[in-house]
Amino acid sequence: MPSPASGPALDATLRGVPIGESAAWAADAERLGFDGVVVTETNNDPFLPIALAAGATERVALGTGIALAFPRTPMEVAYTSWNLQELTGGRFVLGLGTQVRAHVERRFGVPWSHPARRMREYVLALRAIWTAWETGEALDFHGEFTSHTLMPPAFRPRPQPHGAPPVHLAAVRERMIEITGEVADGLLVHPLQSAEYLEQVVRPALLRGVQRAGRRPEDVAISVAQLAATTPDELEAARRRVAFYGSTPGYRQVLDLHGRSDLFEALHRLSRSGGWADMPALVDDETLRLFVAYGETPEALAADLRARTTGVDRIALHAGDAATPDTWAGVVGAMHAGR
Repeated sequence: MPSPASGPALDATLRGVPIGESAAWAADAERLGFDGVVVTETNNDPFLPIALAAGATERVALGTGIALAFPRTPMEVAYTSWNLQELTGGRFVLGLGTQVRAHVERRFGVPWSHPARRMREYVLALRAIWTAWETGEALDFHGEFTSHTLMPPAFRPRPQPHGAPPVHLAAVRERMIEITGEVADGLLVHPLQSAEYLEQVVRPALLRGVQRAGRRPEDVAISVAQLAATTPDELEAARRRVAFYGSTPGYRQVLDLHGRSDLFEALHRLSRSGGWADMPALVDDETLRLFVAYGETPEALAADLRARTTGVDRIALHAGDAATPDTWAGVVGAMHAGR
């Protein structure tokens, strides 16, 4: 998803929207002035809403944020992404992530191992497949975790004018951020993030990966998923999400950075015992405001968003369901006015 040269692009996050409403939802986001629409993968397939949104929109970028990589083979994702790139007229962005071990093994029933090395190879495999399709060359990819060496003419997709889509990777820990800098077109930063985390962890790790691969920092776009609220009720909904994310070992380092290791331990214990309803009360207001942009007017929220995300290329809003279209039109307008 290219960003406007004058400031960060603003993406609407399609999360929890019934599949039959996806096209209209994306069309509304485009009408309100958003620059892109990002589809999450929670209790849904992340690719189908993009196919539906493609015919209802003309301008916005359409991306997965994220699609899970390891339950799908690179070949499967290559075909789907190729089709969506053609269907969207070149507006598709493939956002991939690993999820955490428990979900990969216990929900999807597939093996988990070496996530950073495996994700690096996954991206290289995608590029090898797409290159074979674009050039007509033989497919000959041999990796540690996957190999792809068969592509008869009947199974080779027809050429399409837009080329392969960009690949963005979700990363929390430093090694995965470095891998993103080495092989991806963009970095997707998880919603449990802060300005300090971006400056002290994300940027240095990304730069190490970029330099290791002989690339330039501008070769890798940074997209930040940002929790946002416009009312006290939405702020409480965001508190529940912070509590949920904060209970997950994979995100612990963000709380550790802010001296809140004890909060992780308490949240994790409750999550293991099924005490989900008690978890939000442990997230105090100071902690909440580390991670959630808040403003009861569009101008106030836009100012908070800008202050938190200096130097990023895109902001994917993770906002409360109660916000009205007029509210978001005002936020988008205020963000654009600040470019």
